[in-house]
Amino acid sequence: MRCPYCGSLDTQVKDSRPTDDASAIRRRRICSGCAGRFTTFERVQLRELTVVKRSGRRVPFERDKLSRSFEIALRKRPVDTDRIERMVTGIVRQLESQGESEVPAERIGELVMEGLKSLDSVAYVRYASVYRNFREARDFENLIDELNEGGPEQADEASTGQEPGLP
Repeated sequence: MRCPYCGSLDTQVKDSRPTDDASAIRRRRICSGCAGRFTTFERVQLRELTVVKRSGRRVPFERDKLSRSFEIALRKRPVDTDRIERMVTGIVRQLESQGESEVPAERIGELVMEGLKSLDSVAYVRYASVYRNFREARDFENLIDELNEGGPEQADEASTGQEPGLP
């Protein structure tokens, strides 16, 4: 593993342990060259995924890009980072297990929308405004009306940040 500080390839693992949800191995490393310490994560990858953009262009799937989408939408929102990580892991597993190595970008966007809807209604509206390319205030009103049509139970879950079905 290359050191992120000095670029040396001579690094040693000092500690390994599973993450809280056991979906990855967390490794603490130290660089022999500069003594820098850093953490890496090792995850199971069922298959190489390729994202098919609207333009038809194909790019490799990046889990970090998916995580950043959630982090940006949920910035300054009271949602635990463990819940975000579980949501990202769930989406990746869903994409990997569907049997196709090529995934339309629209499918990923819809999965993110579903996930945000269950995590936080404000983050859902933030993401939707960019994803659906809102151009005027009426677009926000329509989305909020759509959210409210989910019924008072869904609105309560979205406002409390609880996942559906959890007490």
